[in-house]
Parts: sequence; structure tokens; C-alpha cells
Amino acid sequence: MARPASQPTTLQLSPCCSNVTQGLNSQASSLNSESTPAEGTDQANNQELTHDIMRMEAGYEHISEEAHSREECDVKTNKQQVQGNLSSDELAVADHSLLEIGEMKLETPGTTEITVSNGYEGAIAAATNASFAECVVEPTLVTLEVNVPPSCLLDGIHSVHSSGTGVVVHHSQDMGLVAIDKNTVETSACDVMLSFAAFPIEIPGEVVFLHPVYNYALVGYDPSALGAVGASMVRAAELLPEPALCRGDPIYLIGLSKNQRAKSRKSIVTNPYVALNFGYADRPRYRAINMEVIELDTDFGNAFTGVLCNEHGKVQAIWGSFSNKPKSSHSTSKDHQFVRGVPIYMISQVLDKIISGANGTSILINGVKRSMPLVRTLEVELCSRLLSKARSFGLGDEWIQRLVKKDPMRRQVLRVKGCLAGSNTENLLKQGDMLLAINKEPVTCFQDVENACQALENCVDSDGKLKITICRQDPHPAVRALGFLPGEGHGVYAAMCCRGSPADRYALGALRWIVQVNGKPTPDLDAFVNVTKGLRYDEFVRVKTINLDGKPRVLTLKQDLHYWPTWELRLPEQCLAKSEFGILQESVNLCSPLVLSALGESSPVVMP
Repeated sequence: MARPASQPTTLQLSPCCSNVTQGLNSQASSLNSESTPAEGTDQANNQELTHDIMRMEAGYEHISEEAHSREECDVKTNKQQVQGNLSSDELAVADHSLLEIGEMKLETPGTTEITVSNGYEGAIAAATNASFAECVVEPTLVTLEVNVPPSCLLDGIHSVHSSGTGVVVHHSQDMGLVAIDKNTVETSACDVMLSFAAFPIEIPGEVVFLHPVYNYALVGYDPSALGAVGASMVRAAELLPEPALCRGDPIYLIGLSKNQRAKSRKSIVTNPYVALNFGYADRPRYRAINMEVIELDTDFGNAFTGVLCNEHGKVQAIWGSFSNKPKSSHSTSKDHQFVRGVPIYMISQVLDKIISGANGTSILINGVKRSMPLVRTLEVELCSRLLSKARSFGLGDEWIQRLVKKDPMRRQVLRVKGCLAGSNTENLLKQGDMLLAINKEPVTCFQDVENACQALENCVDSDGKLKITICRQDPHPAVRALGFLPGEGHGVYAAMCCRGSPADRYALGALRWIVQVNGKPTPDLDAFVNVTKGLRYDEFVRVKTINLDGKPRVLTLKQDLHYWPTWELRLPEQCLAKSEFGILQESVNLCSPLVLSALGESSPVVMP
């Protein structure tokens, strides 16, 4: 057995080299002391090794293939000498420890010093020319192969086989958890195989958690299946949820190639809060909603997934795959795949609850019953709208100033895109409502809504309810009955087209929303009148419209104000209808050459 020996001053050993101290110390002392006749063959070997070191140091600035071959020969010679002092049970430890030798450096003539890197990551970085962050993160990366049985192709699952790179976010004696995007793991009814970068082994996994809104999943595995050696080499990544990334921050994109080798690239964050806004697909399926993702200036393409970390190897986001299948009448239409960064705080909130014990339903993970967390959501799909656009929809200056003060970077307000059928919010919120505040606190991003929902768990007096302040502007009631509003805005709807009018001649037509005139937005009738009243009668006008199917169209027409002037029909005040949200002023305007209609004023509404 190897016995610990005193460490020479010129030899710096990493903590995991304790089992081979005697062998390395004898080797270092032979390099730093004078030779004696009793050394025999060892002296000659040490002299050759010293000469090799000197030659390698002299050619350090011009690295060649010959220098690499000598370095490999030196490592092989060191390994043979150390193996002579170790038993067979310790050879595996010696092999791992020898990898930690970073470089051999000749300071002055006649003095040879061995510098050993302080840890596994530094040694690998020196040997493979990899970044420190890559060496830290590589043992935490996992390749997942997912196969969905044909009988489980439910909920619009688009592929029976998928693969991607995940990261170990928890690793203990009884449970391991890997985080990966939901485009790779779409359903829990699937077979998952995990291949670890830290140890050459493939073991089965089981889907533990699928987030209903965000694009990530947690896959569990049994650490005992890795064996004693594999379990000691695999480790969990260090997560860094705060501080959040900012535009211009340097970041490392790290993942695994098809041959299980790490690939990394240093990139720059171009936008850390891109709001996703997916359209509806032909078939009902999962869509990532209410998410802000991270964009980089460079990546490895749309098929490469992994993690985003800082220079110290602390993970700040997973680089996940997203799927967006637009509506198409052709059966050959394919999914549009792209990759973006999912901030790690979205995963940390659920991960901590699973590890510490949650209050939800229990499932078996490696034979142990564990409680899953309950995810609170508004069951509302939100999208962002610029405050400049919100002003045109009736949002007052007071609220705009409050939202800008809350978040001067985004300068946006959240708008309701749709509510889940059968939810509690279906009868309270309506499409087009702008969320201004929750419990009297202004909200400007999806994370504000998420924090407000999660705060209900710690609030005893909330009774599970949120007080939401919204701004509502209603469009034409008959059109609202169809359940459609254009994303660019609403309020000016072409209800009828008169025969022989300029609109008829230039094929503008009815059943369309007019959202722009000469590039200027027309969210309501007042804005439409202000834009068009300054136009000459013989001037060509460019009009952007959107039909009831959501398809935009831009055309040009020429007015004829002599035969088709602008005039207005307004209902008497006694015909105005009242509702719980205030007075709805319905008016019908005949504005050459179309009949336009809308519902009137908007005001903030406090909902119970």
C-alpha cells in the first residue's frame, strides 16, 4: 500500500492525488537532487526525463506534433514508474490522478520544478486547450435519447424519437435530476436513456416533472446504477440564478457533440428578455408561453443544446430547443426548430421544492415516494405590447409613467392573448385586456406575474385570489363574438363596402381590420380620422389590413372625396348601453369609402 510522504516544496499536488503521493514524491526528488551510484537504472530514466522536459520547455512557444508526442511519452513513463509503487487496487486512482499534472516548467538552468494543476479542471484545460468553464461544466452534461411508443403519441407529439443535451442539477446518493427542454422530452410516457459525459455508461431515466407553461422538464435517474466510480465522477452543476444576465454580458455556450465530446463557444448576450409569442398550430399541442428567453450573437446551430454559464462554470441558463409549427393547409409542413436560453431561475424554483419536499401529489422516484410541487398560474396566455402602442389603445399617461419607472428597460405592458377554456379567469379577463398591476404592484414582465402567483403560498390572508388592475378597450361586439382580435391592434373594423366606392374599385373590401394608414397605426376611429383628414382627395393612400383569419395585406388606393365624402352616424344617447365596466359608446361611422364601427372609451378596471 502507498504511504503518505512529506510533500516537496517544488511539488504542488491537487487534493485527489493523495493516493499516489509516495510515487510522485520519489519521482520529484529524483529530479531535484543529485544522483548517486545506487540509483542505477532509475537515474538514467530520470536524466532522460529531465532532458525531455528541458527540450519541451525550450520549444514551448512553437508547439508541434513532435512536442505533443514527447509529452505523451513523458506521461506514459510517469505512469509506469508510479505503478511500480502501487498495488493493483490503486491503479485506477493513479490513472485519474496522473491526469491532474498540468505542466513541467524549468525556471532557471540547473533547477527543475514540477507544477501540478490545482484540480481536475485546470489539468484538463491545460492538456486540451479548453476553457476553464468547459472543464467545470463537462462532468455535469448528459445526453438524453427519448423514444415515444406509437401508442403514446398523444397531445400533438410531433416525433417518436428525439435527443438533446441536459445538465445534472441534483446528484445525491438516492436521487439524480437532469434538466432539459420539453421539445426533447415532450411526455412522461416515454423511454429515456442517459449517457454521461463524466463516465462512459448508459442508464435508463424516468420523467419526474414537466412544467405546464415553461419549456423545461426534469428527468430522474438512480445514482447507484452508475456504480461507485461513476457516482463519484458525476456531479451536479452549480446554479447561479442571480444576478440575471444583461445585454452585452459575455457567456459560455457549452454542450456535447454526437460523440460525447464537449463543445464550447464564448458568445455575447444580445437580448436577455425576448418575449415568446407563438401562434396556434393545426393540432392542439404544447406551446411555450409566458416566457422570456435569452438570445446570443453566435451559437452552434438549431440542433445544438446545452447550457449557458459564466467564466467560472456556474450555470445561468439551459440552452434548449423550441418548436413552432405555424398553421398550414399542407400536411407536409414541418416544425420550425430553434434554440434559445431558458433562465435557470425558472428551474430553481421547482427544483428546491422537489428536493426539500413539496405539498403536491406524490410519485415514486427510484422506489422512494416524493411529493411534487404545485404550480400556480393565471391560466392566461400573455404577450407584450410596447407602451407607445398601449397609449394608442387608451392607456393613460399616469400608468405609462408608473410602468416606465418600474422597468425602464422593457418599456412594455402585458396584454391578454387568450384564456384557458374552463379556467377561473375565462369569465373575468378578456382578449386584449392590458395587465397593469397585481395587488396594487405594477407588472411589466412574465416574471412579475409568476412571483405574484407563487407569493400566494406564503400569504395566509390571500384566500388564493389576486387583485388585478387592467385596462380594457372593447372592439366591435359582433367581431368579438368570433373570438378574434388582430395582434397589431383593434378598434377600426370595415363592416361593409359600398359598390362603386374607391374601396370597391381597389379591392379593399369588408370584413377586415384597418391597422395602419400610410404607416401610421389606427387603433380606433379617432386615430383613423386624425390620420386621414390631412390627406388630399387625389392622393394615393397605403393601407395595411388584417382579415379575420389573421392574414395581413397591404394595398394602395386613391380617394374620391367629391362623390364619396366622409360623414358620421351616431346613436342617440338614450340608446347607449351600460355595463359593469362603464359606458360603452357605440357609434357607426361612414368614412369614405367604408363603413367603420367600434366600441368606445377604455378605462382601468379593478377586478376581484
